[in-house]
Amino acid sequence: MSFPHIFEPLDLGFTTLKNRVLMGSMHMGLEEEKNGFDKLAAFYQARAKGGVGLIVTGGIAPNFAGRVEPKGSQLSFFWHVNKHKKITNAVHQEGGKICLQILHTGRYAYHPFNVSASAIKSPISPFKPKALSERGIKKTINDFVNCAYLAQKAGYDGVEIMGSEGYLINQFIAPKTNKRTDDWGGSFENRTRLALDIVRQTREKVGPDFIIIFRLSMLDLVDEGSTFDEVVKLAKLLETAGVTILNTGIGWHEARIPTIVTSVPRKAFTWITERIKQQVSIPVITTNRINTPEVAEQILSSGQADMVSMARPFLADADFVNKAKENNSDQINTCIACNQGCLDHVFQRQRATCLVNPVAGYETELLFKTVVEPKKLAVVGAGPAGMAFACYAAERGHEIHLFDAEQSIGGQFNIAKTIPGKEEFYETIRYFENRLKQLGVHLHLGQTKDAESLVAGDFDKIVIATGITPRKLPIPGFDSDKVLGYLDVLKHHKPVGKNVAIIGAGGIGFDVACALTQPKSHTLDLEHWLAYWGVDTDYSERGAIKKQKEDQPTRKIYLMQRKNTKVGAGLGKTSGWVHRMELKRSGVDMMAGVEYKALTEEGLEIIIDGETRILDVDNVIVCAGQLSNTTLADELKALGADVEIIGGASYASELDAKRAIRQGAELASTI
Repeated sequence: MSFPHIFEPLDLGFTTLKNRVLMGSMHMGLEEEKNGFDKLAAFYQARAKGGVGLIVTGGIAPNFAGRVEPKGSQLSFFWHVNKHKKITNAVHQEGGKICLQILHTGRYAYHPFNVSASAIKSPISPFKPKALSERGIKKTINDFVNCAYLAQKAGYDGVEIMGSEGYLINQFIAPKTNKRTDDWGGSFENRTRLALDIVRQTREKVGPDFIIIFRLSMLDLVDEGSTFDEVVKLAKLLETAGVTILNTGIGWHEARIPTIVTSVPRKAFTWITERIKQQVSIPVITTNRINTPEVAEQILSSGQADMVSMARPFLADADFVNKAKENNSDQINTCIACNQGCLDHVFQRQRATCLVNPVAGYETELLFKTVVEPKKLAVVGAGPAGMAFACYAAERGHEIHLFDAEQSIGGQFNIAKTIPGKEEFYETIRYFENRLKQLGVHLHLGQTKDAESLVAGDFDKIVIATGITPRKLPIPGFDSDKVLGYLDVLKHHKPVGKNVAIIGAGGIGFDVACALTQPKSHTLDLEHWLAYWGVDTDYSERGAIKKQKEDQPTRKIYLMQRKNTKVGAGLGKTSGWVHRMELKRSGVDMMAGVEYKALTEEGLEIIIDGETRILDVDNVIVCAGQLSNTTLADELKALGADVEIIGGASYASELDAKRAIRQGAELASTI
């Protein structure tokens, strides 16, 4: 398939973008690392080389109060400029263009010096902000302008002014957070004054031949957010003030509506970009859950937007655009929107990377140089770890033989893809299938290998990626036919009754509960999904939110764990709340601190809060951990074979595809 609309240049008057793809802003954590700008330069250079039309950096604060955290990155002084030149020079060397995002976090800042329109604490930050004085507001405007000027001096092609996602400018715009009674609050004109003054003064400072993108919150998705008429009016005023391009912002970080996780349907919010595009004459960018060139082309060809913004897809594959241009979209390593390597890392103050692409953020460290003396390597297990190792080792020039007892590759991914909201895992399996073929990996499926036959294969090294075995629980009565393992349910599709107890509330337990309660339409039917989460496409209320659609629970499910911690505490920081809300709305009873006594004819006997209860259940599903499959590795070692163990076979505490793929990649880089 060709993509003519993606590769149509965009003429901005004073400069031309070579295609309609924007790499959206992502904070990488490298901004604060020692020598991090050298690594950032390599990261952005790889994406520019990969063909993207315009890059936007992670958010950089215009002053100290605006920093994400106390050590957060800031561009306010001339001595900051040279390190930014490393980035711009690297991007321009590849013929790319790049804009600096100016981000003032306002009350979202994770430090006690945060400020906002009003002294109203955010629910996602522990620090109550100080309301900016009028003098403080004017200084903040000057700091934005100075930051843009320094960005220009550093060689950036433009800036993106962050006016959405609930950050400072958005906090001034929305009545929810702006309770001021002076000239910066109250009326729409007063509430939007900060945004417009920043744009006007920035344009005056940088001149006409410099890109200014404004990230406009088109859907706040919180109560007391903007109305549709206010968004339209502000869009027009921003155009007049000197904005070159409008970018779409969707939802505040505190909104209780998911906007980017896997279960959000693809291009779920392009409808609002399309409406705003009809009201202005400058280019408009759409965003959120666009992860394939086919989806991007559909958006552009239908006129819903002038450009598409993709952020995480460029973590997953730096060469996304070039592969699309060469009609090789089936070779793109697709972003599955899991957030595990990117946003979850950033919120835990770790370097961002990608579950499906461990090289992201490690371009100068995780290298795969061609080997001088290729080796013949066996890989047993075609799950995430085995597939990753096989691809990266073959890329270096080794002869790879990949074995699996199943008739298809994918391992646990074949289970994950069946969970409602995780359909994107199909894309990862498709990518690996094509990549293994492209690299000439010898694939041996439907073969159970023993130690003797592997040793007889005369391999230089044998890599064991045999995964895990579900743990069984030694509880009286658990030899009953009522007791099922999670593989019985998710892989073998054994019938499950109406009343169910799930033992183990980790990721697998949540997946089983989701599979038993959530219809596929929650993620595959956009209209249903918008109604389910209460997104008001009529925009009849502020913030575009309405009462969420109620679904009748189809089963009574108890999701239990031994730990006394919050159920689901180990789930991803940026996605766990979504899973908990979904199960709560499905009537799932989440129970912590449970002691399991026995399964009897009366039901499952448990002790919770010191009291004995008997749950009348048709089935008990065990999701209580795994054991590593190391038998084959032990037998091989006994025969003197050179063995490496990766993935769940090396550590099975909790299934972790991110760790498994990284392990495979790191091992491949050293052999």
